[in-house]
Amino acid sequence: MKTFIIAAMTADGYIAKDAQHSPFNWTSKADKKRFIETTKKAGVIVVGSSTYKTFPGALKERLNIVYSRSQSFDGAETTQDEPAELLKKLEARGFKEVAICGGEAIYTMFMKAKVVDRLYLTVEPIIFGKGVKLFNDDMLFHLKLVSSAESSSGALLLEYTVDYSGNPKTQTH
Repeated sequence: MKTFIIAAMTADGYIAKDAQHSPFNWTSKADKKRFIETTKKAGVIVVGSSTYKTFPGALKERLNIVYSRSQSFDGAETTQDEPAELLKKLEARGFKEVAICGGEAIYTMFMKAKVVDRLYLTVEPIIFGKGVKLFNDDMLFHLKLVSSAESSSGALLLEYTVDYSGNPKTQTH
């Protein structure tokens, strides 16, 4: 099962100003196009409930899965499964690729579970100064740059693979 993180971030490393801030309002056309194409190809998106609430609704042509303990959402399935268990269930349903679409707690949970193969990061030429970071816990993983491109608006479109070799099972610093 291929599993990737896709995220847009500011030049100073934030994915949003706060939990209610939608990426659909501040990212470039190039990022939106990449997000739509990449997530439709995957066929499954996984998000936290706060992130899902920033969406205009369920994303069409994709299975929408929302991490939530108590809420249900129109057009989406909910889960509380550990990342590896969720991926195993999706694979059993015939899915081959999954897009992890935020927010920071979901990105962190999947990275720490060591199930993420790739990161598709868009660095937008904007600064928030403070806000929501990509990850919310201490970790150390090495990335290998696969590709980079610059959009006409100055956004950097980066693709990395995750190198788990040499990383201890548990990070302790």
